[in-house]
Amino acid sequence: MKGFKKLLWIFLGLITAFFLFLIWYQYRYSMDVIDPFEVNAPNLEIKLLVATQGSAFKDSITNAVVDYYRPNSIYIKVIDVSGLPEIDPADFNAILVIHTWENWKPPTEVKSFIERTKNDSNKIVVLTTSGEGSYKMEDVDAMTGESIIEEVPVFTGKIIERLNPLLNFKD
Repeated sequence: MKGFKKLLWIFLGLITAFFLFLIWYQYRYSMDVIDPFEVNAPNLEIKLLVATQGSAFKDSITNAVVDYYRPNSIYIKVIDVSGLPEIDPADFNAILVIHTWENWKPPTEVKSFIERTKNDSNKIVVLTTSGEGSYKMEDVDAMTGESIIEEVPVFTGKIIERLNPLLNFKD
């Protein structure tokens, strides 16, 4: 009986350690919620939506994209990905979604948005980040990578390259 109790305590200890690890992992690697903002007048003809999550890497890319288009006649709306359920893709010429792969899957709002807007997939640009840098949703033509701050200019260039035709924008 003593052996069984000892095994039971070891098992409970391992389960507890596993749940503590999950809590730590979620705290350490979860994304911040961003404050939404708009750039330029919403009555402009060309409209860009950026749905993102808060992290140094994603904030840097978002700021670079916004700074690139800010001087032009393009309305830019930046929201947290949690706001995607309220978005009608018909209201925008292009949509940029920047998200991380959390707990081995995309955020629920991102997955639902992509599934709901399959008919508008030609106007959606997706960047998915993950620890390994290669995870993405099936059937989504997403750019993938790790959140390495030195790679911000490379990813920004690729994103702008995909957004420019959607926004009828030429350098």
